[in-house]
Amino acid sequence: MQTMPAPALRRALLASALAAALLLTTGVSSSAQPPQGQRITPNFRDADITQLIDLVSQATGRNFIIAPGVHAQVTWLSGPGTAMTPEQFYQGFLSVLQVHGFIAVPSGNVIKVLPDTNMRQVPGDDLPGRVSSTSDDVVTQVISVTNVSAAQLVPVLRPLMPQNAQLAAVTGANMLVISDHAANVNRMTRIIARIDQSGGSDIDVIPLQSATAADTVRVLSSLVTQGSDGGGTSLRLVADDRSNSVLMSGDPAQRLRIRALIANLDTPLDTGGETTVRYLNYAKAEDLATKLKEQISGNAAVKGATAPPGAGSPATVSLAGGTGTIWADKDTNALIITAPQRTMRALNAVIDKLDIRRAQVEVEAIIVEVAADKTADLGVNWILDGSNSKLAVGGFIEPIGGASAIDLYAAAKGGAANLGKVSGTNFGIGRLQATGVNFGAIVRALQGDSRTNIISKPTITMRDNEESKIEVAQEVPFITGQYTGTTGTSSAFQTVQRQQVGTILTVTPQINEGDAVVLKVEVESSSLAGSSAGAVDLITNKRTIKTTVLIPDGGTLVIGGLMQDKSINSEQRVPWLGRIPLLGELFRTRDTTKGKTNLMVFLQPHILRNDRQAALETDSKYNAVREEQRKLGRETTLAPLQPFQKLDPLPDLIQPDLKAPAPTAAPPPPDAPAAVPAKPTAGGTP
Repeated sequence: MQTMPAPALRRALLASALAAALLLTTGVSSSAQPPQGQRITPNFRDADITQLIDLVSQATGRNFIIAPGVHAQVTWLSGPGTAMTPEQFYQGFLSVLQVHGFIAVPSGNVIKVLPDTNMRQVPGDDLPGRVSSTSDDVVTQVISVTNVSAAQLVPVLRPLMPQNAQLAAVTGANMLVISDHAANVNRMTRIIARIDQSGGSDIDVIPLQSATAADTVRVLSSLVTQGSDGGGTSLRLVADDRSNSVLMSGDPAQRLRIRALIANLDTPLDTGGETTVRYLNYAKAEDLATKLKEQISGNAAVKGATAPPGAGSPATVSLAGGTGTIWADKDTNALIITAPQRTMRALNAVIDKLDIRRAQVEVEAIIVEVAADKTADLGVNWILDGSNSKLAVGGFIEPIGGASAIDLYAAAKGGAANLGKVSGTNFGIGRLQATGVNFGAIVRALQGDSRTNIISKPTITMRDNEESKIEVAQEVPFITGQYTGTTGTSSAFQTVQRQQVGTILTVTPQINEGDAVVLKVEVESSSLAGSSAGAVDLITNKRTIKTTVLIPDGGTLVIGGLMQDKSINSEQRVPWLGRIPLLGELFRTRDTTKGKTNLMVFLQPHILRNDRQAALETDSKYNAVREEQRKLGRETTLAPLQPFQKLDPLPDLIQPDLKAPAPTAAPPPPDAPAAVPAKPTAGGTP
């Protein structure tokens, strides 16, 4: 028989004695339902927690499941006259569990006793109608926040909660989800209600009569701290330009003080108006002044004139209930406006929308033309001249390639003949004498092959909604008329008209809200025909496309093209004789022409919204030209008769420091304050 140590034996006997005394004094029975009206006075010193759970089960009639990791020595002392009911005894038991790091989680007819590290994962009393301020039950509650952001409350409330408790914000619905002991959840609910109430201040709308809302807010903002994020006052001021009002929210005492300041600022000027010099950043002052006068004259009365005057002359206009004068200064690119505050605000609102930085568009057109022409001529010409022998004259004469046997015969006899058209391979035989029968025969065979491969890539950069044009062409002379003099006093002359032959690109871009570009395009590509020569009777190939397309930024779109196959076969022969086998070749000529043309035109726009993007596109094109110059400089021959002069390439391109892209130009929002005219520099520009 083993002997227990003396301290352990004493603790076990003491616990047994306390449990027996508790059962005897409280009258706890072992039945499922405890008797009514019983009172419990717990007194424990270093008692095992499992024994306490057993007593609670007998006193309250509840069933418990104890997790394996639930071990603790409990000390619970009660004073005289502090007897508890079974429900109070159970609430005290929950407090003991919380002290020792355990929780009691109801699950059907049983209660699970677990370590509080599992508080977030196990279900407790979900969404109770009322959360007790004295209970230590684990509850989960969803709290709606009305006036402040739920996400801003999380860092404020989290330090007030245990580590194993749950606190999360639902930003979309502006709600908080809390899972903790009921007493602490009740405390968090009261704190949230107090904070949410303090954030729900009223909003005052103060209309202004003489001052400008944007200028007033700018002045007052230098005196107070906007918002509560900076740790200062919660006063907030917003300017509404449309109604010329100041919107104010925050502490009532601060709002009352700001109201007095606004009343002092909203006083009319002695002169009833003022003059403002508005320096423009991107728009042209003369053009903008004309547009403003046209807009005002179309919607209001213009005094002293039926039409808007020139940009440099002042115009007195009536707008927004007052009169004003506008004129443009070309040297400083500025507008001089004299008008009351209300009219000034209306004019500044229009100027703010027009004087913005517009994006640029680089459009690259790719014109690809591949053409192939093949010709083949084969024929026999012969002539018989018996005029010197009193015989007949005859023969088979059919021009081949623009010349015939007559031309050769006349040239051989010393007559005038046009031999400029004779080309190809010609074989002839004949007799040319002063007497007798003369004859001549030629056999001509000619095959031509012409191939053309033209790739043009004109590039042009322009501002949004502005038409631009690039011409890369030659001035080719075309004879339109000529005169040959017949007398000694008259002289021959020709009239020549020069026309452009090359590539002409005209583009007007319009950038959409996204990254797409609407292009109004007109492309013309013309060239001289490959078979033509000389400056007279020139043949030009002309391709023109005029259209409007929508292309995404950086995308490539085919806007037109031509795929043509041409085949012409011609044959000239003498009837019946030309069909005789072998012998019929003496009475027949044949011409064959085949042509194939593939022409395509592509467009590729690039939106240049800031200086960085423009610099990247410029660098790529600049470096491409420098590389071509380097290639030409490396060309050498083994034994050159005369060495080439060494080319000097373009210098390195130096761009300004553009580390961060500039912000995209966009009109200011409707609630933004009016722009303050910039102070001019020594150069006269803002």
